[in-house]
This record gives sequence, C-alpha cells and structure tokens, in this order.
Amino acid sequence: MITTREDIRNIAIIAHVDHGKTTLVDQLLKQSGVFRANQEVAERVMDSNDIERERGITILSKNTAVHYGDIKINIIDTPGHADFGGEVERVLKMVNGVVLVVDAYEGAMPQTKFVLRKALELDLDVLCLVNKCDREEARPLEVVDEILELLLDLDANERQLDCPFLFASARGGWARYNIDDQNMDMKPLFETVIKHIPAPTGDEDAPPQVLISTIDYNEYVGRIGVGKVDNGIIKVNQEVALVNHHDPDKLKKVKIGKLYEYEGLNRVEVNEARIGSIVAISGIPDIHIGDTLTSPESPEAIPFQKISEPTISMNFMVNDSPLAGKEGKFITSRHLRERLFRELNTDVSLRVEETESPDCFKVSGRGELHLSVLIENMRREGFEFAVSKAEVIYRYDERNQRQEPIELAFVDVPDEFSGAVIQKLTSRKGELQGMSPTHGGYTRLQFLIPSRGLIGYRGEFMTDTKGNGILNTEFEGYAPYKGDMFYRKTGSLIAFESGESITYGLFNAQERGTLFIGPGEKVYAGMIIGKNGKAEDVEINVCKTKKLTNTRSSSADEALRLVTPKIMSLEESLEFIDTDELLEVTPKSLRIRKKILDPTLRKRSMIKSKQ
Repeated sequence: MITTREDIRNIAIIAHVDHGKTTLVDQLLKQSGVFRANQEVAERVMDSNDIERERGITILSKNTAVHYGDIKINIIDTPGHADFGGEVERVLKMVNGVVLVVDAYEGAMPQTKFVLRKALELDLDVLCLVNKCDREEARPLEVVDEILELLLDLDANERQLDCPFLFASARGGWARYNIDDQNMDMKPLFETVIKHIPAPTGDEDAPPQVLISTIDYNEYVGRIGVGKVDNGIIKVNQEVALVNHHDPDKLKKVKIGKLYEYEGLNRVEVNEARIGSIVAISGIPDIHIGDTLTSPESPEAIPFQKISEPTISMNFMVNDSPLAGKEGKFITSRHLRERLFRELNTDVSLRVEETESPDCFKVSGRGELHLSVLIENMRREGFEFAVSKAEVIYRYDERNQRQEPIELAFVDVPDEFSGAVIQKLTSRKGELQGMSPTHGGYTRLQFLIPSRGLIGYRGEFMTDTKGNGILNTEFEGYAPYKGDMFYRKTGSLIAFESGESITYGLFNAQERGTLFIGPGEKVYAGMIIGKNGKAEDVEINVCKTKKLTNTRSSSADEALRLVTPKIMSLEESLEFIDTDELLEVTPKSLRIRKKILDPTLRKRSMIKSKQ
C-alpha cells in the first residue's frame, strides 16, 4: 500500500554559481537550532573541501538535515559550475522538489537554465527564491519575470509554472513572502518548503529499494553509498541484492554493514530506515553510483539518470623530467593508476582509459575546471606526474565526418570591452548569436563556439575585460568540425642547459619576454622559463655566469635589476601550454616543459610534423 511520510521533506538547492546556495544552507542550519547559541561557525560550512573553501565554489554535492517543528527537512547543497553538472544530475533523484536560488541583480543566468532544466525533466516541484535582495542594485521584481520566462522556455507544466516566489537575503538571514515585509528570519522559507514541496511516498510493505546517487569514501570504512529509500524498510545486517538498471548482468548478494541518517552536519547511526529517508550505507565494498539495493527474492533496479558525456581530455603520465622523483611521494605508474581509478568511485562524469604506454592514462572530464580540481587534489596528496594540454573529444557521424563539441557561451562585459571580446571569440571560431544591453552599462553577448576555442581563453578574457567580465558556458551538442585554429600567438623561452638560474643569465633573458622563474631555481634543458613576445620559441642559457676579469668583479651583478617573474597558477599553466608541451606537477612546484627535451630531436620532430 502506498503511504506518504508527512514528517519528511527532501529538497535540493540549485542555482547558478555564486548566487548564494551554500550561504543559504548556513542560515537554515543556524535558524533550525543545529548549532548552539554561542557556537562559532565557519562561513559556508558546507564547503568542507580545502579547494572549495579557497576558491569559494562548491564542487561536491553535500547532504545535511534540519528540523522545523516535527518535520525533518533533508537538504542537498549542489554545485553551480557546468563542469560539475554530473553532481547535480544524480542527486536530484533523491529529492521531491528544488529550491531555485537566483541573484536579485544578475537574474537568470546560463547555469540557472541548466540546473532548472534537469529538475523539470525529473518532474520535480520548484520553489523560487530571489536572493541578495539587500543589494543596492537589486531588481527582484524584474528577476521574477525572467524566471517565469525561463520556465515557459523550458516547457514547465502548469504545476511548475504556479511555483511560489520568495524574496531573501541569505547573508542577512531573512526570507519574505513580499519584498516589503519586515521579518528578519527564514520562517517563510521553512513554511513554504513544508507546504509546497511534496512529502515522499512509497510502498512500505514492498521489498526494500534504495537507489545509490552519491558515493562517499572513508579510509576507515571504505565506500559509503548515499541514497533515498524508495520502497520498503532497510535494516542493519539485512541481506540485499545489488543490481543496476544500465548493467542487467549485475546481481550480487550483499549485507548492510552500518546504516546512517543525517542530522545537521553529522551522520547518525540508525538500525533501520523507512521510505523517504536519505541514508548512508557502509560495508559494501563494490557499491557504485546508479546501483539499486533491493530484495534478493525479486531484484528490481530503479532507472538512473544517464550522466552527460565528457567533452575534453588530457593525458596524465609519469614524470620523466631530470628533476623527477625529488618532490613527490607517489611517483610510479602504479600509484598514478590506482589514484585515477579510485577517483572514478566518486566522480561519475570522469573517464579514465589506459593507453598503449603503461606510464600514460587518458583522463576525460566535463571541462578544464573539472580536470584542474582533480590535478590540484592529487598534488596536495603528494603525487608527482605530468599532464598534456587539454584537447576536445571528437566524434564521427555515420558518413565518417568529424564532429566536435560546441558550447553556448554567455558573456557579460562592460560596454567598452565588448569589441575586443567579439574579435577574440570570432578568431576562435565563435559565432555571435545575439547582443543585448543589460543593466549597469554591461552588454550580454551570446556565442556558439567550439569547446576547443575556449581552452586557454579564460585568463586572456579576464585581462581583456580588466577583471570585470563574466563568462559562462553551457554544453550545446556536437557539430561539424569548424577548421584548424591556433591556440597561442606567443612562443616559449626555453632553458638551454641544466643547472641553477643565475641573475646574469635571467637579466639577458628578460629582454626577450616575460619570465616565469627567478634566480636560484633549478632548471633543465627543455624546461620553459618564460613567454616570448614573438611567435617563435627561443632557447636561452639562464645558468650562464659572467666571466670575471681583473676589471669586472662579481659584485657588479648586484646592480642588475630583474623584473619580478610571473608566477603561474595551475589554471594559468594549463591554459599556457601548447600541444608540444607538458606541465610537470609536483606537491611543491609547477614546471612547464617541452615534450621532447633534447633540442636536436625536437627540431627533427617539428620538421617531420610539417611534412
């Protein structure tokens, strides 16, 4: 018999990046009494990962739960970046409704459309929250119209179009039914969630069914599967079958080790869980995202959202430079292989393939940010390896014509920079689809552009717009190959010999372009130590010392003035490298180098490639 759990609501908070999802969850936790009155709480408490806290973005979806009166509200905080769209797609299977957060100034943005489309496809109920209403330039009522237009564009049904709108300031800690109300708490949001988001339903007498939507990993207990109990009751030590909708041959008997539910920021052990509960299950080593735990007598898998395919790839390889193995803890191909395949346990959007070389792995993801976060995590864990330039993944149609991924790029720039941006994106095979003025002296440009045209562009874009531009992309689909393009207009300054960089050598080198290193740094032949102002590569001896004579003393070197070198971040390095270059990544250093270090062999290879 179908029953409804009136004491539970399951919601996901979805939004464009930086519209205030995580700050909103902070307030819901505070105002529901999760923290003690005098407890000090970090801002954006849900962004628990170091990289999330540093960059101010959410990468992994997180579960939490608050109580309002007698009702438990399970909340999932989701990422807003397109690169982590796989995280959003899968967690929506656990909820009955979404809170769509939209900035009262920026309005509906590309990623708002992406996450809302996913929610509507799953027929979820929507509650719209116009956030940051306390901003001076806020335009909440116009934003409500934009959201309604977006719902119409996405073919929302009548129930979804009739969604409630609330006005809020997550930072200020209030949500209001009307913009002119004076209350200073989140009560209207709690009440609207309980009234408008449906309670979970299911058959409590049926065999148990839990669809695993997220995998957590803990060194002590191993893999932890997180999912919602759709039917029946699940208990500790119960024997269940592990099946998968997309893999009909998978059928395995397993035992529930431990069962947890969420309370605030903690997991609490329970003996059993009923329909509608979001649970974490440990003790099953071979559990994967998309698996269903069900009865061994009548195993029936729950259909699972197909995750969008990756669009770009990089080669991760064992570091073979002359400085290899000096700074990393994990440096062999076995270490690299184990770590990359372990990442597949928790990241559904990632693909790892072995290549002809045992020392090289092809890693494919949803975008440069997606892969750079993986590189940064591995680096912090003590891994040392090298990566190649990001390349797009091509497909071939039935006539064997090459197809490439195309992105829809939305660019908000101050009016005076729009000409420069249009010129750059057009040179990268972008097609201008639309141009419209927005608020505050900004222009919104809409481009269809090949994914490879955006590789290495973001840094250039920030320079061209003096840091004031906003660039958002959404995967549009595959289209015929648009022709060759040149990624970089500048050449590299290459170290001529191995040794230590000297002020005298660097002083002569800096006239040629921008240096990436200062004096006293270890270099090797074939390592890139700077950017040439012209298109060709130049080899320079930065280890060269001045010949001393009776009339020239070594102290004369102190008079040489060096320009401060440009220290490249991980993203800048990944954007800078060309197809014949690699980025050497260690826990302490980032070094750019040529794939072929020997200058003679490198020249031969270039001549061969041009023939």
